[in-house]
Amino acid sequence: MVLRHPDGSSFRFDPGALCLELLPTGGPGPLAYFEVLHGPEDLVRWAGESRLPAGLVPTVSPAEVADARALRDALWRLAEAHVAGLPPGPDDLATLNDAAAHPPLTARLTGEGAREWAPGATGTGLLSTVARDAVDLLTGAYAHRVRTCGADDCRLLFVDTSRPGKRRWCSMERCGNRHKVRAHRARLTTDQ
Repeated sequence: MVLRHPDGSSFRFDPGALCLELLPTGGPGPLAYFEVLHGPEDLVRWAGESRLPAGLVPTVSPAEVADARALRDALWRLAEAHVAGLPPGPDDLATLNDAAAHPPLTARLTGEGAREWAPGATGTGLLSTVARDAVDLLTGAYAHRVRTCGADDCRLLFVDTSRPGKRRWCSMERCGNRHKVRAHRARLTTDQ
């Protein structure tokens, strides 16, 4: 996915899980600066740009957008607590589990052998699918590989799916490159 910073810059970012793709849409506290989920069309756009298969156009209400922001904020706190080895907050767990309790999006097979989304997709179904993905991620085989970007000024979370398990940066294009530039400048300064 391509993330667009409010300053106009953009970079590629693969968080490795659907639930973590929701996080860069804003968040609690200072992350509210990045808020992009203002109305139903924004949540529909996010769904279309996510790793979900193409063709999904859910019907989303303003209340479901508010629910999406609440789920996203809870996911931020849950994932950061998970990475830090801290217990999850009970309110955040309740938000996640409430969203996961609804029926998820439904895919179906067409007569031509193609995949399509069943009619009637809603924002609630979308949020249930995201919440269930979070449950699977935080309890599954890659739970120990959820990481925060190694840059001091970046909080993006991702699943390290690399074979050696040594991914440090949200994106080599952004944070990894900035780290390399800083390290290079530091070496030049100490060599003089």
